[in-house]
Amino acid sequence: MNAVRDVAAIRLDNALLLFDEFVQATVKHPDAATLRGLERRFAERLQIQPSYWSQIKSRSRQIGERLARQFEQCSHKPPLWMDEPHLPEAAPADDDRLEPRDDDERFITGLVLAYYRRNPKRARTHLMDLLGEVLAPPPPAAMPPAVKPQRPAPTQAAAPATAAPADDPMALWRSSQSGVAPLKKKR
Repeated sequence: MNAVRDVAAIRLDNALLLFDEFVQATVKHPDAATLRGLERRFAERLQIQPSYWSQIKSRSRQIGERLARQFEQCSHKPPLWMDEPHLPEAAPADDDRLEPRDDDERFITGLVLAYYRRNPKRARTHLMDLLGEVLAPPPPAAMPPAVKPQRPAPTQAAAPATAAPADDPMALWRSSQSGVAPLKKKR
């Protein structure tokens, strides 16, 4: 049973590799709409229905023996090519690739690009807010644990801000909080 699962996975990987080759040979910079049209054309090239190709990609259908041979013949590959693992030719390391690797990444990339094209300024701001934590460099390892600032009691006057040492990570926070009264409670 494990061998059958391995052949099915290899055939799926190879079918996706064939699709990537088809896309690269057909379009230089595909967008989401172009990819949908290309998937239909790719299915026609393999002599299957586009819905059947969609089922194969979503792993709800497997590529059987007869279909694997059909894919090889339609794609001008040698016999049993679909049954052997193949690495993409001259592909950079996965971390170095900027092109989407699969349908999920193509969808997300298309979504972000469509949002950016409609309103670049707002998209850039929202994306930087959303991804800021991921894109920001990690804090230095020697940073002391954060200390919760003490608020003055409501009846006391706030103490004037004192200059904090430059190595104190909470200095800016304390200086911005000095002189700020606590929020009033709703009645």
